[in-house]
Amino acid sequence: MRLTQQANYSVRILMYCAAKKGEFAKVSEIARVYDISEYHLFKILPILVSNGFITTHRGRNGGLKLAKDPADITLGQIIRAAEENFHLADCFDEGSYDCPLLSMCDFNHALNDALESFLKALDKYTLADLTQKEGDMRNLLDIAEPKSVATAAAN
Repeated sequence: MRLTQQANYSVRILMYCAAKKGEFAKVSEIARVYDISEYHLFKILPILVSNGFITTHRGRNGGLKLAKDPADITLGQIIRAAEENFHLADCFDEGSYDCPLLSMCDFNHALNDALESFLKALDKYTLADLTQKEGDMRNLLDIAEPKSVATAAAN
């Protein structure tokens, strides 16, 4: 099974937002860090917003922010939302495939079982699990300490 760029970018956007710890993330920051075009990111944002993963705020001080706690977002949920379909073979799309074996073939059933197992495995991992090495992740993503932490450290 191979995930689309859209699923990959969706996970990356959410990981970045989780690493920001409640601060707004800018699309330009995410694009720079991951070397992804802003255009691609703007195409994915409506999916993440409509599925309740992020909220967006316009304006100079706006940006993206997680809408839920990272522990409440599973990797399976993200992948289900980001993938347009899970047609592992032509026969998954019954409307466009005319195989004479379709009515009695168990290949489709076997692939469906495999897909369900794959998604069930992804449901075991949360966004919090993916971002638990917080300090390392913030450094790798070139994210400064939150202002409240930086201010407290200076005092």
